[in-house]
Parts: sequence; structure tokens; C-alpha cells
Amino acid sequence: MKILAVETSTEYCSVALWQDGVASEHCELVGQKHSELLLAMLDKVLKAGNIAISQLDGIAFGKGPGSFTGVRIACGVAQGLALGANVQVVGVGTLHALAHASARDKVIAALDARMGEIYLAAYEKIDGTWREVIAPCLCKIENAPVLPDDGWFGCGSGFAVNDAALSVQYARQLSAVDANAVPLASAIAQLGAIEFAKGNAVDAALALPLYLRDKVALKTSER
Repeated sequence: MKILAVETSTEYCSVALWQDGVASEHCELVGQKHSELLLAMLDKVLKAGNIAISQLDGIAFGKGPGSFTGVRIACGVAQGLALGANVQVVGVGTLHALAHASARDKVIAALDARMGEIYLAAYEKIDGTWREVIAPCLCKIENAPVLPDDGWFGCGSGFAVNDAALSVQYARQLSAVDANAVPLASAIAQLGAIEFAKGNAVDAALALPLYLRDKVALKTSER
């Protein structure tokens, strides 16, 4: 199975090509230039893998939560490429991808959502399969959901917000933290491959981002 993956939910732009269990990836810190650089990065990873768009079995994308513009770019590009190649798509949660890439079995994944909030979810791997302990949500750090037991690994930029306040919130339950971890296309590709194998892919026209927030900016009076 050959799957192309796109992840643009943070300031990083990441693409990957998954071929029968092996993923090749290209990732760059691009700020807000995803739309300018993404297609060239995709072309580069396809050429490196000696694969044409028409040879793909599917396309996976980071559906969010994350940057409002970023998740729209990933979804839109995935849809356009999938329609052209006549293949289906799978949207993979960015917090799920964070957890998967951590190589840990109990993970709290959190991304900075700005406006004093974070995107957060928790996952536990049991017998090689991820179980969602806390569904992706938008919350203030002080209102972060309660977690069962301890031994959790924290990852993502949410752990760098407000002088690591989230680490304090879960202090007794954390085994370690990586606040620099970001969602990567290689993890999107791996999780996407599982969904394709399960038959959970959809027509490109039905692909949707996961926003969690309708309001994307503070009013002047709220700043």
C-alpha cells in the first residue's frame, strides 16, 4: 500500500510517503508559509520514492485540531490531490499523531491553541491498539480534564504554555514531558494506513477538518 501524508497544523510543514510499512518524510519549520512550500515538498518526496500520484492507494492528512488555516490547507490539498488521482482520503487527528510518534503507551498530547487555551487529548495503547482516554478537546489549562492513575507521558506545545503550567497540573501523573514534539506526517501516514486497511477511508469530497473552536481571534476589548 502506498499512502501520501500531509501535516500542516502547526508552524511546521511535514509530508511523508508510506510504502508497505516504510515511511520517508520531509519536514520544515515554515511559520505561515505552508501554502507556498507544501506542493514542492510533496513533489520532492514523491520523486524520492519514485512514485507518481496516479500510483497512490490513498492520501492521509492531519485533520486537526491545530492552526485554523493550517488544517484547512492540509484538508484542501489532500482533497485536490485525491480527486486528481481518483483515490480516497483519511483524516487523522493531530493529537493522535503526537501520541503515536512518542513511542510511549500512555500519552497526554497537548497543543497551544492560543487565546489562553490548549487542545488536549489522552491515549493509551493496549495490545498494540490505541484507546482514546480523553477525546480531543479545547480547554483552559486550569480546566484540563482529570486523568486516571499515573505514568503518563506529556508531549506537544501545550506543555510549554504559561511556564509549563500543564506539567504542574498533571505533576504527579507524568513520567516525562517533551514540549517540543509536533505532529508529523510520518505518524499521520502510519495511522492513516491502519484506517485504510479497516476500510474507513472516504471520498475526497467528504473530507473535513477538526476545528474544536469557531472563534479564531480575540476582540480588541478581550485582549
